Amino acid sequence: MIPVFDIADQHTGIRAELAAAFERVMRSGWFILGDEVAAFEKEFAAWVGVGHCLGVASGTDALTLALRALQIGPGDEVVTVSHTAVATVAAIALTGATPVLVDIDEQSYTMDPAAAAAAITARTKAIVPVHLYGQMADMDALMNLAQRHGLAVVEDCAQAHGATYHGRAAGSIGAAAAFSFYPTKNLGALGDGGAVVTNDAALAERVRLLRQYGWQERYISSVAGMNSRLDELQAALLRVKLPHLRGWNTARRAHAQRYGELLRGVTVPQEMAGRGHVYHLYVARVARRDAVLAQLRARGIGSAIHYPRAVHQQPAYSALTPPGGLPVTERAVAEIISLPMYPELLPDQIAEVVAQVNAVVQ
Repeated sequence: MIPVFDIADQHTGIRAELAAAFERVMRSGWFILGDEVAAFEKEFAAWVGVGHCLGVASGTDALTLALRALQIGPGDEVVTVSHTAVATVAAIALTGATPVLVDIDEQSYTMDPAAAAAAITARTKAIVPVHLYGQMADMDALMNLAQRHGLAVVEDCAQAHGATYHGRAAGSIGAAAAFSFYPTKNLGALGDGGAVVTNDAALAERVRLLRQYGWQERYISSVAGMNSRLDELQAALLRVKLPHLRGWNTARRAHAQRYGELLRGVTVPQEMAGRGHVYHLYVARVARRDAVLAQLRARGIGSAIHYPRAVHQQPAYSALTPPGGLPVTERAVAEIISLPMYPELLPDQIAEVVAQVNAVVQ
């Protein structure tokens, strides 16, 4: 079986570094919000090109905390897409705000700026573009839209570590951005984790308060916060991985180029002009998707669907379905399939995946 992800293979080459980081944390005796978290926050902020990074417990919490720090809550609306992991919409709902779901464009699968513009009301307070599969949304159009209406933009960068938009890094354009370090991400921990990044010092300080009970001094809550802290061990392991991230992303891009050259009978991702795609996932569209998926798995080709239902098609969020539905999103989720994509893929593995896909779809 050639898997969709192979995290263990990635760790083989850096096992000694990871073990040394683990031992360093064990010897320190400090496991929550210590030197490792502070160092990772500084290093990741510099990597993204922003002034501030706050480590938190998950990507979902990162988005929730960024929105709460922007004082978004009950009575407010936040525009986002339905073609995303449910975490995006769940995070908005956790603030008490109402998620407003809009369609994607046919080429990038990211937020359609025209659809976002049509969804804005007097209650809209923010836009959350999702940089899906490793490609950034149309940030110029969305930032201009937000500026015209006085809205905050919070980037969902959970799948876009290292992606760029006309030379600007994912996470460096909006008022704030949320990253996930779930193990399968381009930069993944050995557990869960996330981060809020921003250039706004006051916003960063609000996130800092909110992630730990609103404490300005220990045990004294100045605001109503929560418990969402990146732990020392995960921060230490992420520090080991961060210097390797550019190389891993380069490998992903090379794999994607090879797939694009060899695949037949499928619609492959389109990298939009000016956007540096980092291929967290390699997603193609095929006719008879479910039959193709079953046949590939039977032939030893790991494959998956990201995601089999859009958020508005799921029972918990069906009330968010806009009038007329989201036709571009709904067509996409019926046809998409994720093929194996990770930096350590070998040329003969790519050739085997392509051979089997071409045989199944033709």
